[in-house]
Amino acid sequence: MDNLCGTCAYLVYDEDYDEYVCDCQMDEDDFGRLSQGGYKSCPYYRNGDEYRVVRKQM
Repeated sequence: MDNLCGTCAYLVYDEDYDEYVCDCQMDEDDFGRLSQGGYKSCPYYRNGDEYRVVRKQM
């Protein structure tokens, strides 16, 4: 799942932590399942590739 985080639209740089963090709004239960590997893939993943649609049109 970590390899998807690099292209996720929710991955933002946090200056306080000095690292990239997931900025998705989720509740504690979902965060626990996600942290413990309860999902095969992240249910919140959103592709952050802005040019994906354009490449399909070419």
